[in-house]
Amino acid sequence: MNRCNHVISVQFSSQLKNLKMVLYCQRKPSSYPKGMEAKTLETELLQDWQCPQGTIPIVRSPQHRLGQKTTPISPSNQLDANDAKIHEFAQVSAALGNYFGASARFNIWKPATFNGEFSLAQIWIVAGHGQETNSLKAGWRTYPETNYTRLFISWTSDGYQRTGCYNLECPGFVQTSNKLGPDAVLAPLSRYAGDQFEISTYIYKDKKSGNWWLRVNEIDLGYWPSSLFKKLSDRADMISWGGEIVNSGLQGRHTSTQMGSGHFPSEGYRKASYIRNIRYVDESGAIHDAQSVFSFVTKPECYDLHRGDIPNYGTHFFYGGPGYSDKCL
Repeated sequence: MNRCNHVISVQFSSQLKNLKMVLYCQRKPSSYPKGMEAKTLETELLQDWQCPQGTIPIVRSPQHRLGQKTTPISPSNQLDANDAKIHEFAQVSAALGNYFGASARFNIWKPATFNGEFSLAQIWIVAGHGQETNSLKAGWRTYPETNYTRLFISWTSDGYQRTGCYNLECPGFVQTSNKLGPDAVLAPLSRYAGDQFEISTYIYKDKKSGNWWLRVNEIDLGYWPSSLFKKLSDRADMISWGGEIVNSGLQGRHTSTQMGSGHFPSEGYRKASYIRNIRYVDESGAIHDAQSVFSFVTKPECYDLHRGDIPNYGTHFFYGGPGYSDKCL
């Protein structure tokens, strides 16, 4: 359930006590990447209400916590050493660069999930490696405890060893919007062979403050303070866009948790999930199409990815799949 809470000072938990935090709240970005629409637009995907001035929306509902066992950062490491759950991906990445932000448009679905697993679509911004990994994520996700598709964010400054969480479950992300917040329900959803509904998502570095701002459907939700990070206090060196699921492997077989629309990318537009207008922000603050990206798919017989060729969709791809089948065991 959503409630409006007054914006108050936050006491940071002991796990963050060694991090130097900003001493002020930045109310809005000092600037926007060149070419990004800065005007706030209303959209049918957002709540039809907003909180009074000086308050923010807070979602009060059960959550999954990242804790010690969470998504591996490196695509080459699919199995957390402390967890029997395998995270599977269908994504594209831009690596070995100097990135100051990323953006994309996602069409929104509600893939089926089982056994406490999740399914999500995301932008993933990374700097560093191993326990020095800093990362930011934003997109949409579903999991069995909810009947909805929700906006989500997450972060870590140490490869999820001690820091980081989803949404506002721990101190870190500073929410400034009174219109939209992390874990907000997204509706309406795309329909198979029917209408497609999207959200636009930007994560970008404010060059003046150094904070990483999140913007969804032309609304500035808030920011991750630069002081949370060591590596991302400067820039990112990898960006990924794509889908992710958790496969618990119960009863010795692959999960039936779906990715994207639950259909393979070969089915194409209005049937498969897509991510389009994939872009990155360079050091000058200019936005560029992310044309030089490489694909990474863990199990194409379960979930796959195909580059698209729709006019005016920029760099884009279709991705996803149904999970368990006679080929996906």
